[in-house]
Amino acid sequence: MLKRWRTRILLFLAVLGPGFITANVDNDPNGIFTYSQAGAQFGYTMLWTMIPVTLALIVVQEMCARMGAVTGKGLSDLIREEFGLRLTVIVMFLLVLVNFGNVIGEFSGIAGSLQLFHVSKYISIPICSALVWLLAVRGDYKSVEKIFLVASTFYFTYIIAGVLAHPGWHEAWLATIKLPRMAVLRDPSYVFMVVSVIGTTIAPWMQFYLQSSIVEKGVTAKTYAGSRLDVIVGSIFTDVVAWFIIVACAATLYVHGITNIQDASNAAEAMKPLAGSYAFLLFAFGLFNAGFFAASVLPISTAYVVCEGLGVESGVDKRFHEAPFFYGLYTLLIVGGGAAVMLIPNARLMQWYLESQAFNGILLPVVIVLMLLLINRKDLMGEHVNPQWFNGAAWLTAIIVSILSVVLMVQQFWPGHH
Repeated sequence: MLKRWRTRILLFLAVLGPGFITANVDNDPNGIFTYSQAGAQFGYTMLWTMIPVTLALIVVQEMCARMGAVTGKGLSDLIREEFGLRLTVIVMFLLVLVNFGNVIGEFSGIAGSLQLFHVSKYISIPICSALVWLLAVRGDYKSVEKIFLVASTFYFTYIIAGVLAHPGWHEAWLATIKLPRMAVLRDPSYVFMVVSVIGTTIAPWMQFYLQSSIVEKGVTAKTYAGSRLDVIVGSIFTDVVAWFIIVACAATLYVHGITNIQDASNAAEAMKPLAGSYAFLLFAFGLFNAGFFAASVLPISTAYVVCEGLGVESGVDKRFHEAPFFYGLYTLLIVGGGAAVMLIPNARLMQWYLESQAFNGILLPVVIVLMLLLINRKDLMGEHVNPQWFNGAAWLTAIIVSILSVVLMVQQFWPGHH
């Protein structure tokens, strides 16, 4: 019995990677800011979103991983082959736009976290950009994945920060399993925050990155069971971290009437006198780790999508001369993202970031629907097509996300409405 469990654990550790990494990168500075603001503004009343969001994340990510394992192709590869180049180019263009906005958010998180320790952004951004760039250019898939897995474990800092904030545990657990009073849903800013939490937890780039990673790791239909577990564990872990971020800010900022924060580093700073310097250090360190980690993964993800969509060589296992376009685009995104944070004033950056999140909202339902059309094709997936109940869950996710995305877009472009 013990031997069987040991074999199972070793097997799981062997396939651990793409699912766990993808889900965790989603807790980037943009995500941390959203969860911090949710806790600061609404206390524990936002915690009920965590369970449905986790289930939706598992459904969407599992479909991608399964498609990668069965077809051996990335998502933009499949979209190009099945739906033609025109649609692929539109999806790619939107994704590059959204991802560039997100990359700026990641570098902004790096700069903000180090400014808490009095390091100027004119020093931190060039150094971190160079390190991020070297990571993919000098590494191969195995070494890059190991570094990313180590970075994922640092998210435990948020769990510890949440405990150090001494929240009302009973109240927090109750708010997680009970729907809030209907009255709060009449508050437009509450609805806006619910939409933002969902939008930041399930992002379009994740699907493309996960599927490309599954293919590059060499996972097949035969070895897929372990990868499915990787996806499920990753999705649950990332949302447990999100839960603790909301709880930490609810127990400190919300309780003391600090309901409006400008960015994630602002939340760490505000927490210092309320939860002590350990909680502050953990929150600030977690933010730096999240920014650095996501600034490495997002440009790689974007380069994968564009290269697969155009049918050119890609992958961190390739050398620079073997995949010049892949590395060229990767470099451009890092240099552009870092330069934007150094040169553009913060208020303008926040505005641009919000607009890119609105594009995120337009793109996500489109990506989910394309995935559903692909994964239900017998000629592509054979016996691995979606079971009926799974289709039901996935279509429901697509419909809810579409409705919420429309609400979010209306609120972004007509700010008077929220």
